[in-house]
Amino acid sequence: MEPLLNYINGAFVPPRTGESLDDLNPATGETITTVPKSGELDVEHAVRAANAARTAWAATTLEERIGWLHRIADALEARSEDIARLESLDTGKPVSLARRVDAARSVSNFRFFAEHAATLEAKVFESNGATNHVHRKPVGCVGLITPWNLPLYLLSWKVAPALVMGNTIVAKPSEMTPLTANLLAEVLHELNLPRGVFNLVHGLGPDVGQAMVAHPSVHAISFTGGTATGAIVAKTAAPMFKKLSLELGGKNATVVLEDAPLDTVLDGLVRASFTNAGQVCLCGSRILVHERIKDAFVHGFVERVASLKVGDPTDETTDMGSVISHAHRDKVEGYIRLAMEEGGTVLTGGTSDATPVDDAHPDGAFLRPTVIDGLPIDARCATEEIFGPVVTLHTFQNEDEAVAMANATDYGLAGSVWTGDAERGHRLAQRIDSGIVWVNTWLNRDLRTPFGGVKQSGVGREGGDWSLNFFSELSNVCVQH
Repeated sequence: MEPLLNYINGAFVPPRTGESLDDLNPATGETITTVPKSGELDVEHAVRAANAARTAWAATTLEERIGWLHRIADALEARSEDIARLESLDTGKPVSLARRVDAARSVSNFRFFAEHAATLEAKVFESNGATNHVHRKPVGCVGLITPWNLPLYLLSWKVAPALVMGNTIVAKPSEMTPLTANLLAEVLHELNLPRGVFNLVHGLGPDVGQAMVAHPSVHAISFTGGTATGAIVAKTAAPMFKKLSLELGGKNATVVLEDAPLDTVLDGLVRASFTNAGQVCLCGSRILVHERIKDAFVHGFVERVASLKVGDPTDETTDMGSVISHAHRDKVEGYIRLAMEEGGTVLTGGTSDATPVDDAHPDGAFLRPTVIDGLPIDARCATEEIFGPVVTLHTFQNEDEAVAMANATDYGLAGSVWTGDAERGHRLAQRIDSGIVWVNTWLNRDLRTPFGGVKQSGVGREGGDWSLNFFSELSNVCVQH
């Protein structure tokens, strides 16, 4: 594949540093292409282009910008198979998953925000003999920083509302998964989106991301990634009074009550645990099971997990591909070993040397899905984010204990409750300290609803009006009669 370039001011350009990074396929260890190792001068070039384009783009009507989003969605839909193939190549996830989730959601993000923006109504309030008119203005040049696990899915989730609200963009994708961000730039270029409205700068976080966050002419930062990096972003951006949205890590609880119909929910529980090799911030990595059904649950759950097909991501029948890199596999394996030191028992899976994936590429970063029992709820492996194909099992005696266990982490992004009584599940879900809790389902998303976490899982909300409000400056004009 040809080396990737930055996309700045309507042109694909090499980095001013003259340096590059290798983009590796984690399922084979092979080099796919090279990526610009950009620096501060590249960010400066992109920010200048975005600010030069601000006035003209902000002057377009909302209806015109909605039309742009629909055209982008159409163009991405026409390249859905390319998106799936590139995401699988870059991340090691099964191409079937990339097709079903990444490609489909990237298209629907643009469609959704186009349709949602069309429903905006002028807000007018009468009071004290005056009329108050609420107006929206673009924030300006916004910086978007996205992670490696759902590359175009999460980039489009930010680009669409930013564009439709009239902002110009400087985006930084993960250096480990740059291919579909480049595809988006190609699509926007082919559609002749005005120069400077969308700019893409590849590189490392300390070089490119930090320069974006610290730049005085970047007026808002929307960041999705790890909690430790989010803290660095906040430390830089907050004293500059930038608008800031942080969607960070999670250590999510899956609560299985004693009345849960196991025969019908176990497949959903496996999906909630191991989708994308557990590398989704919403995956349930702590499974809390009522003691009455523990044995039946373990039997059915472990049997299903052990039967997942792990291997070649290009095989349409593969259930789970590789993790994102060998370094990440080493980290996850370190936690598996730690769990055993903490007194845990591996029920299925384990480290790659203990249970190798026989039909996978020998140089791929593969791990079997791992289920660990017997850890105390406050063990490190039960409280720290592992972000891999590992879940821990814990038992509880009553709802109060289940809630205490679910809330026994510094995170609060997502969770799920599984029960035969939906109303009971709803009541329990409200007691869990989390931004989103599903009852008898997982990753069932209505894009109009608020998305984000509490505690160390983030600041702010995305989705629907929350995204449109973040990418807008709201002002009130009060006219006395």
